[in-house]
Amino acid sequence: MIGSVAIGLLALLSLSIPVGIVLFLLGFGIDAFFSPFPLVKGLGNLVWSTSNNATLIAIPFFVMLGEILVRSGIATRTYAALDRWVSWLPGGLVHANIATATMFSATSGSSVATAATVATVAMPQAEKLGYDPKLFSGAIAAGGTLGIMIPPSINLIVYGFLTQTSIPRLFLAGLVPGLALALGFMVITILICRIRPSLGGPRRVFPFSEMLRALIQLIPIILLFSIIIGTIYNGWATPTEAAAVGVAGAILIAAFFGGVSFDMFAQSILGTVKITSMIMLVVIGASFLNFTLASAGLGRELQMFLDGLGLSPLGTILVVVMIYIVLGFFIETLSLMVVTIPIIVPLVVAQGYDPIWFGILIIVLIEMALITPPSGLISMSCRGRAKAAKCRKSC
Repeated sequence: MIGSVAIGLLALLSLSIPVGIVLFLLGFGIDAFFSPFPLVKGLGNLVWSTSNNATLIAIPFFVMLGEILVRSGIATRTYAALDRWVSWLPGGLVHANIATATMFSATSGSSVATAATVATVAMPQAEKLGYDPKLFSGAIAAGGTLGIMIPPSINLIVYGFLTQTSIPRLFLAGLVPGLALALGFMVITILICRIRPSLGGPRRVFPFSEMLRALIQLIPIILLFSIIIGTIYNGWATPTEAAAVGVAGAILIAAFFGGVSFDMFAQSILGTVKITSMIMLVVIGASFLNFTLASAGLGRELQMFLDGLGLSPLGTILVVVMIYIVLGFFIETLSLMVVTIPIIVPLVVAQGYDPIWFGILIIVLIEMALITPPSGLISMSCRGRAKAAKCRKSC
């Protein structure tokens, strides 16, 4: 059955059918061919129980928070401020890409939204200043992956929902690895540009007084992040309540900088509805698929398969890592999470691993899937933004 499900999933995805629909179709197929019970009759209750969860309300709030920050022009100000602080390093403006992505990851909760935001602001600078487009866009893509690691992360919320794990603890666990990855990206950029300086473009040094004035543009993002994370860690608010507070704070910041308008609100709400609808369709479809897989005995088959390999706990983890790396080439990242987590996590926890630690490991593997072809969402987003910037210039 494992092989049939994998082949069916890849076949349906190759037809460019929306992922949420693919998950429902697979569930219907497993119900028809592998289950002795009419599982489809429980679909209504399953849809209601999955969507009627207070934890998931945080998702549209965090999505809207990111939409407001992007559409109110705060992204442009943040990028310009960080340009003045990090462009003296080997690699120049490439470091501003990474730093801006890191800061927006701390508010948007979405990797694709983070990468799209930075790409919109940064890509017009690449050709104008003579940067290598591959290194420049690669830094944006790598920095964008931090959106699902650095809290508040939508993917960590989904992981906590699926595994009944503490979301504040997941947020706390993801902060240091996220910042370490950002620092690692910058160090690698420095090494690359030391070896091949022509890839990095010009290094720019600004007067210290101008650098200090630029810090004012960073205060709104830092303040917003502090409010969201501070209220969660101090126990003043749940992640959902903190997300609502974050939206209110984003509106006030946008109003302070004169970025509030009816069109901005309309576009932010429309973007929020689109992204949230996509996420919920995937979550509900994956819940139905996992329900049919469990009822058909896939969990037992997978457990027997791993037991038959006779692996140590470390060996089991390495097998799981390889599975995620391979699946990440073909399956959209959120879908990959919600399909595999209910099956894989119990097996890993049974080996003695902490679910919080394993959740962060999964996020790292999902970050890889975001930029590896052929289905890397961030890579496609950066390519699309680059083409749009080039089109605007030629026009």
